Amino acid sequence: MGIRLSKNLKQNQSIRLTPSLKKSIDLLQLSRFELIKKIENEIIENPFLENKKNDHDSVDFGEFDFDIESKLTLRESLLKQLDDFHLNNREMKISELIIDSIDESGELVEKIEQIEEISNFDFTQIEIKENLKNIIHKLNPSGVGYRNHKECIKIQIDNNINISLNNRELINIILLNDELDNLSQIKKLVLQNGFSDNDFSSALDIIKNCDLSPGLNYERTQYIEADLKILIKNNSIKVNFKEEGFPVIKLDDKLIGDVKKELRLKKNTQILQKINDAKWLLKSVKKRNETVQKVGEYICSKQIAFFEDNPLKINTLSNKEIANEIGVHPSTVSRILRNKYIDTPKGIMPLKSLLISSVSKTRDISATQLMKLIESIVSAEKKPKSDKKIAIELNKRGFGLARRTISKYRKKNNIPSSRYR
Repeated sequence: MGIRLSKNLKQNQSIRLTPSLKKSIDLLQLSRFELIKKIENEIIENPFLENKKNDHDSVDFGEFDFDIESKLTLRESLLKQLDDFHLNNREMKISELIIDSIDESGELVEKIEQIEEISNFDFTQIEIKENLKNIIHKLNPSGVGYRNHKECIKIQIDNNINISLNNRELINIILLNDELDNLSQIKKLVLQNGFSDNDFSSALDIIKNCDLSPGLNYERTQYIEADLKILIKNNSIKVNFKEEGFPVIKLDDKLIGDVKKELRLKKNTQILQKINDAKWLLKSVKKRNETVQKVGEYICSKQIAFFEDNPLKINTLSNKEIANEIGVHPSTVSRILRNKYIDTPKGIMPLKSLLISSVSKTRDISATQLMKLIESIVSAEKKPKSDKKIAIELNKRGFGLARRTISKYRKKNNIPSSRYR
């Protein structure tokens, strides 16, 4: 009874995924290039829309030598492949929801429970997990829909029919090990299970050949243009939406006025829908651009030290924090960040690259900051400290870090263990 009541409350609190809201979400996650192409197509197809010439110089995509339009985006490719599975309506909707939660690298950026919530609980977590395993993980490029790098590798191994059973078994043993960076320990475990040195080397070669960002082969074919541009002056930061090259659309008010006079005499639902579609596009594009700018402004306000040539000063920042600041759901933030770029003093960067997760649950600290902290402790030590002692020292400062975490980032920093220092 309690579980059912809790779920009903969550359903009541969640936003109903209406067709209009679904369209807005789809628009929100388009890249700048994709959005411009969509607007151009809408202007051609909808007589009630006009392209008001932008005062700034426009970008002529026809000037570029490489073929952009003939290439499918990752999302388009995945959706197209669903036709081969002969899915029923329910399976198709779940698949589309999952694909909309996959970023340009091929990673599933939404948690299963978030996808359930986005669907307004029309689909269960069990259904979503089964769809992910049996449909999405079978799509190309192999590895898409992964939730971590181990799963990314496993998907590619499972889909490769040319890998022997012996190698599959060995790779599974390697992937099940919690410390993939400790090869000597893994090798010892492998030999204990009856495998040879050659078996181990062969399995490692297969793992190394796996693509940890399988989706980028599709996304690289697109022309990348920044939505936002940073201006830094006197220790203050300003984030502007780049108007250059972006179509300025408006309603053809004269045509709408003339048509409405005709519609008083004879109603035409198709024409009315075209007018409503035109109004929706204007409103939604404006909202999309404002939201992208608002997210960019907040991110950059948190990372101003990073842009002032201090990469170690990049602050931890999560989708949830941004969502709380601008008043949207964290899943909406992940869609906003998808395929969005920002023009910075350090060059054009993916907006989401400025989000750094904390490696501690009790105190904000990025991986880079932790590595520097470990380095400072090691350089000041009179007697070599074990990873456990370093963890205890940092936990006294409130970081709440496990020995395994210290070991992981010590190795990433190329610092030998206490035995060899």
